[in-house]
Amino acid sequence: MPWFTDILNAVVLMCNFMIVPALSYGSQLALGALAVTLVYSVLRFANFAQGDTMAFATVVTILSTWVLQNSGISFGFMPTAILAMPIAVIACLAYVLLIDKFVYEYYRNQNSKPITIVMASVGVMFITGGIVRFVLGPSHQIFSDGARFIITTREFKEMTGLSEGLAIKTSQFLTVTIAIMLVGFVFYFLQKTKTGKAMRAYSDNENLALLSGIDPAKVVRVTWILVAVLTTIAGVLYGLDKGFMAISYHQLLLPTFAAVIVGGIGSPIGAIVGGFVISFSELTMTYAYKKFLIYLLPEALEPSGLVQFLSTEYKFAISFVILVIVLLLRPTGIFKGKVI
Repeated sequence: MPWFTDILNAVVLMCNFMIVPALSYGSQLALGALAVTLVYSVLRFANFAQGDTMAFATVVTILSTWVLQNSGISFGFMPTAILAMPIAVIACLAYVLLIDKFVYEYYRNQNSKPITIVMASVGVMFITGGIVRFVLGPSHQIFSDGARFIITTREFKEMTGLSEGLAIKTSQFLTVTIAIMLVGFVFYFLQKTKTGKAMRAYSDNENLALLSGIDPAKVVRVTWILVAVLTTIAGVLYGLDKGFMAISYHQLLLPTFAAVIVGGIGSPIGAIVGGFVISFSELTMTYAYKKFLIYLLPEALEPSGLVQFLSTEYKFAISFVILVIVLLLRPTGIFKGKVI
């Protein structure tokens, strides 16, 4: 049945160019948004340095990856960057702890208003971005050991006999898999461990938590440890998937914050859901549907143009529009977080 084959081709086309990339991108946004949520919930400020801190961790990974590659060390079918990630996590943790010690801790001790600490994080954002550009420059960097696939379009076509092929890159598979495991670990840690419960208590009521004997310094340290892990993994997976460019990570701040606000400020579950809402929205609005519609419509109705709602240059504008709409219509987000 030719019409059924056309439907299958259309479905595979959408999976290849929209669904799989959106799942990968959404996982990266979810991890970054979860890091922002932890900082907001526990330390009570919006960390505008998140995107550039992801870039910092990725730069450490890239430099470490190059050292490993030059030494002839690889990780089989996995990207060498996965071996370098633990080094980057340690470097990122050291960096954020230093920033907290010499910047944020001062404002916490002064009981400064959240907007004051937010402005301090903006300064950290520019400093971190400057360090990233100084070390690696503004140019595009590829560090993924070449194209690696779980399945290629040619293999898929040979297996199915369809005209369209489905390719799943190793980086995409790793992104979704690692994101699921990491999110599961974070939720288990926060819900089941003594330290995680202390963090939640500190987040809900700082004064009552202090009266209960919770050590605020320990809570802050553990929060930054989780943030460093989430930030590094999100940044490295994003770089493996799309390549590294400092400006891209700086721009990633907008969709990351949009994910946090859409899901509900301060809600970890909301951060995850918000990441996928933003990723699917961006790809849905910027995808060119011409070939998809050719498979589904009669020949007389086949479109001649790209059938694209917006050009890919406006991808980040979609995040901004969604963010504004949510703030106007439902400021608490999907999971009823805190109102700004």
